Order: sequence, then structure tokens, then C-alpha cells
Amino acid sequence: MSHDLPPLNALRAFEATARLNSVSQAAEQLHVTHGAVSRQLKVLEEHLGVSLFIKEGRGLKLTDAGVRLRDASGEAFERLRTVCAELTQSHADAPFVLGCSGSLLARWFIPRLGRLNADLPDLRLHLSAGEGDLDPRRPGLDALLVFAEPPWPADMQVYALASERIGPVISPRFIGYERLQHAPASALLNEPLLHTTSRPQAWPSWAHQSDLDAKSLKYGQGFEHLYYLLEAAVAGLGVAIAPEPLVAEDLKAGRLVAPWGFKETSAQLALWLPKRAADGRAGQLAQWLKNELRQAD
Repeated sequence: MSHDLPPLNALRAFEATARLNSVSQAAEQLHVTHGAVSRQLKVLEEHLGVSLFIKEGRGLKLTDAGVRLRDASGEAFERLRTVCAELTQSHADAPFVLGCSGSLLARWFIPRLGRLNADLPDLRLHLSAGEGDLDPRRPGLDALLVFAEPPWPADMQVYALASERIGPVISPRFIGYERLQHAPASALLNEPLLHTTSRPQAWPSWAHQSDLDAKSLKYGQGFEHLYYLLEAAVAGLGVAIAPEPLVAEDLKAGRLVAPWGFKETSAQLALWLPKRAADGRAGQLAQWLKNELRQAD
């Protein structure tokens, strides 16, 4: 006698037949033929070496062995059904947790959050802010929205959304605004520039693309994060540099202006999620983000 578990299909056929007390009804529930169920029952009896049913009139009656297996298999399959239902419901109810920088969250996402929730009500997006410490490989995070340069990590599914464009911005409240608003980009070589330690390459990259000597740049007040840098710019404390999407609302409202436009970098705004945890909702979110970014152009 084998001590291995019988084939699962045979157990499913038996459990359904014993629960419904009918081979025909079991076949209907399992979406197979009457003959297929009968064959599985025979396989199970041969595997166990015992009879599970005896004929009684035109129907079937469980043997003592059949009663024992009915009780055990019924309990096991009911438990499996319950757990599978819980898992399915849990996944359906779980929010999609997206990590992004605090500056991206505050300056781009929050102004659009109402529209996203209306367009993708089943997504149930939950946003988690961080600065350089967010990793979708860790539990608790489904995806990451980030400015980064390719090549992408091999273990990530990446949706590239838009090329990064950066440029200097100033507030009309800045004391040097009248002097700078119509000046050439080279005028910034004489300005103490606001900068951030989280993106030290931003000013040199822009200078290089503007045919300016990056070594001639002068730096003024520094900030730990881009969000604080842009708040300082809005307050009129100096000239800052930022990705275009993060200042879009400020430009529309006139809180900031970009006299020298924006330059494309080698980085991309992209949605990252681990390949091992592919989530169909990510594709929907990526398309929505891409559409939003395109409309802003």
C-alpha cells in the first residue's frame, strides 16, 4: 500500500461525489464528464486498496472507509476553499502601495490624486514618501516611482514614463528677478545657486547642456531634499533647479518662472516593481501616469 497522498484530481472527484451523494452532480460541479469522475474514483480506490462506495439500488452508499475519507477530505477541502477565498479577498482589498520621493508626492502627485482616484477607483492607491530609502524589493511596497538612469535592475519590471527635463526656476519675489528674467543662461554663473545634497549632479548637468562651464557655477544655500529647495525658491530666496513636473503647478500659478526653459537629461521617470511580484494594477497605473505626463507637455 502506498503512503503517498492520492492524486489530487481523484480526491477532488471523491470529495464532490461524497458531499453531493451523486456522481452526476459531482461531474457537473467539476465541469467534467460522468465517466471522468467514475474513473477518478476507481483510481482512488486502487491507490488506497479499499472500496469507498457500494451500490445501493440505483445509487451509491459510502463504505466505512468512505465515510472516514469523506469527513477528512471534506474538512480539508472546505479549509482550502476558505483560505483561498480569504487570500483572493485580501488581495482585492489590499491597497497598491507606491513609494516616491516627498517632493514628487507633494508637488506632482497630490494635486492629481483626486483625478487618479476617480479614474482608477479599484486601484486604492496608498502613497509612501521617502528619500533614497525606498526599495520595492522589501515587503510593504508594491512599486516605486523614481527618476533614474538606465540600465534598469535585472530583477525589476520597469515602465519608462517620460524623459527627465530639468531647468532653473525663480520666483517673482526674488530680489534679482527683474535683472534675470530676460538675461541669458550665462548670467547664472554669477548667482549663488540654491542646491540640494540629494541631487548634486543637477546643476552641473544643466550647465553642460547649456554650454556653460560647470566648474564656474557658484553655490549658495544648500538643502537636504528637493522639496525644501523648491519651497525656498518659491519664497524668493534664490534660483533653484528642478525636474519640470515638480514645478508644473507653480509655473501655472505664477509662483515660479523658468526663463531658460528645461533641458532633457539621460534619466527617466519610471515605475519600478519586482518581476517576482508582478501586479496587473501596475500596468494601469503606468498608463495613467504616462497620460498625465503627456498632457502636461
